[in-house]
Amino acid sequence: MSNVTIPVGPQHPALKEPASFKITINGERIERADVRLGYNHRGVEKACEERNYIQDIYLIERVCGICSHSHSTAFVLAVEEIAAIEVPKRAFYIRTIIAELERIHSHLLWLGVAGHEIGFDTLLMYSWRDREIVMDILNMLTGNRVNYGINTIGGVRRDITPKQAQEILCGIDKLEERTRYYIELATEEVTLINRLSGVGFLSHEDALHLGAIGPTGRGSAVDRDIRRDDPYLSYPELQFKIVTDDHCDVYGRTLVRVGELMESYGMIRQLLQNIPEGPISVKAPRKIPAGRAFSRYEAPRGEDVHYIQANGTDMPERVKLRAPTLANVQSVARMLENSYLADVPIVVASIDPCFSCTDRMISLRTDGPGEKLMSWPELHAFSLDWNRKNRGIDFTNLNKRLIEKKV
Repeated sequence: MSNVTIPVGPQHPALKEPASFKITINGERIERADVRLGYNHRGVEKACEERNYIQDIYLIERVCGICSHSHSTAFVLAVEEIAAIEVPKRAFYIRTIIAELERIHSHLLWLGVAGHEIGFDTLLMYSWRDREIVMDILNMLTGNRVNYGINTIGGVRRDITPKQAQEILCGIDKLEERTRYYIELATEEVTLINRLSGVGFLSHEDALHLGAIGPTGRGSAVDRDIRRDDPYLSYPELQFKIVTDDHCDVYGRTLVRVGELMESYGMIRQLLQNIPEGPISVKAPRKIPAGRAFSRYEAPRGEDVHYIQANGTDMPERVKLRAPTLANVQSVARMLENSYLADVPIVVASIDPCFSCTDRMISLRTDGPGEKLMSWPELHAFSLDWNRKNRGIDFTNLNKRLIEKKV
């Protein structure tokens, strides 16, 4: 039987966002899969460099609707480091509470999507019903169910009242009870176990080699989590365990996510029980001193990275993001190898992809027809030349004039 190559995407019923997969199959077996990104580039980084830091917080939140707090927190942590701002401890606690609520929201959403991809729509209805509980809590705390806008440079916008704390605990109790049912379902329902076991296999060695992060990596026994390994916010004061699994397949990634839900419930209880008194923000300067910072954050999908370079004005000189999906998408091609064609939707969904977060590609068009594909050295030289002409100083000519002046 000869090989056949078929396209999946960028518009496809099984994909919720634009991504293109070129699948080479032999019968029903996948022999090779090529992933192509770049269909949803929105220029967020460049847009941030043309706005002030406060405006950037709200723009950064919209990199991803599910990880909005992840991106804004990573951004403000970097800015606060550059400006040497001492954020109140209570603000860190509130940020951490929102972070874990967002993780619960994200994992419940993923659980429903995973059920839908394998035809288990009852699981979709149940988990998305429960997701409403956490979204209502987020709305109560921040004023919005999706883009929370809780962060500001120097702290948070809103406090948590004792009454709100009680409502959070009531919601967490309900979610914990229902999550125990999902864990029972995942560990005892034979149909579900058989459908997910062995699908999208990613060995521990391949996960390390390909840089898999978050639940994707931990589902292949990669014991890494930024909350523990490079702690930030209030995580150094919390007791929690990193959930890993050695099944190395979609089933393992499912167990990791439902296990992380239980850990998040415990962390939120600790935070509410021990939240300190005091202010929730301090005044931050409008202009951030020149400097640079690198911020790491354990988003629901994995490590989120932000790099900020300040130049002493009220607008950043450079903003660089690396969303978790960019690190995990390299593993998808390996997961698809030797899988069945029917497994493509659930394998792609198993990394919980967000291609809107991921795309950072710029296509440079020439004066003539077609496009010019630039190598990294060519792109580096082009960027230096562009900055000299449009934004920077030509130090070559400056040094030449200084030498002539001395002579």
